[in-house]
Amino acid sequence: MTAPAPARTTVGIVGAGPAGLLLARLLHASGIDCVVLESRDRGYVEQRQRAGILEQGTVDVLRESGAAERLDREGLPHDGIELRFDGRAHRIDFPALTGGRRVWVYAQTEVVKDLVALQLADGAPLLFEAQVTAVEGAESAQPVLRYTHQGVERRLECDYVVGCDGFHGVVREAIPAGARQTFERSYPYSWLGILADVAPSSDELVYAHSPRGFALLSMRSPTVSRLYLQVPNGTDPADWSDERIWDELDARFALAAGDWKLARGPITAKSVLPMRSSVTEPMRHGRLFLAGDAAHIVPPTGAKGLNLAAADVTVLARAFTGLHRTGSTELLNSYSATCLNRVWRAEHFSYFMTSTLHTAPEQSPFDTRLQLSQLDRIAASPHAAAELAANYAGLPLV
Repeated sequence: MTAPAPARTTVGIVGAGPAGLLLARLLHASGIDCVVLESRDRGYVEQRQRAGILEQGTVDVLRESGAAERLDREGLPHDGIELRFDGRAHRIDFPALTGGRRVWVYAQTEVVKDLVALQLADGAPLLFEAQVTAVEGAESAQPVLRYTHQGVERRLECDYVVGCDGFHGVVREAIPAGARQTFERSYPYSWLGILADVAPSSDELVYAHSPRGFALLSMRSPTVSRLYLQVPNGTDPADWSDERIWDELDARFALAAGDWKLARGPITAKSVLPMRSSVTEPMRHGRLFLAGDAAHIVPPTGAKGLNLAAADVTVLARAFTGLHRTGSTELLNSYSATCLNRVWRAEHFSYFMTSTLHTAPEQSPFDTRLQLSQLDRIAASPHAAAELAANYAGLPLV
């Protein structure tokens, strides 16, 4: 059972997703006290299905924080992806194009479980079912988090507050509307995602452009496949039978040579994921900071959501450590600008992957030929392939 949170802390963290948990871990390692408040229970937090691709930099910081023991044992390192289009397949070799960088398949649920276990064992206070209801004094030198825990209303005085509680979170909303600007894009399609108890049909992820729409072959483990189909917005998963899903996946992954077959198995979960992009600027207001989905959302095509969150809190932890050791606020003052440079690059890459690989409603043959021309360019040009590989494997933090 977790101990009650103290009445005061240096950094109050709202949200126990990967961003909040990793930040707490990094701060604890630097001797900076913090408290994590999470509105949901532990079981819910550890079972939220999200991303499964970790960039090289995310793996590096998880190792640095001591949270990569199981990742190194069970994670699946990947040295590339395959693009399928016009009945052909082309592999992008990440290490050869990026100086040795790669990605790992390791589900966000597992990252969260690892971080939660470490935090509860020897980290700063982590309270589940602690609903933050308000941020008071957002523009003062000592903001206060008001929250309810175990039926009792409590308050936590903080030197700084970090919102890792998502787009609709209380911290983002505590920033006056006139002090923030949000840039958004919605896409005219969604993903139907499935989990299936069958070994993946490819050793690496396969991204397929098809006249029938986009498809993605991914995995969660050597025995569990994760696959996605582009579907119209508003699709009900119940309208898609298992047989219909497998037939459609077969059609979209098909190669002209006809020498590849998708393995089928029992489907254990179905869900529909809307596609949208969002960036809130700035990512700091006074002593309030935004990180992860509270600051930005990307379509999943570029595998950037979790990785951007990890990059945010790595930059922020370094800034707090600099303040703690030297008294300088220089890194804190540059936090928003530093992160937004990387965020917009990731937003553009995610948009590029999404718009290049999906078939939009009412898409003209001209638009399709432009997509195929771009994919041909990636397949033929080492420079174009290197640009894709560098963005996918993860750009430097600064």
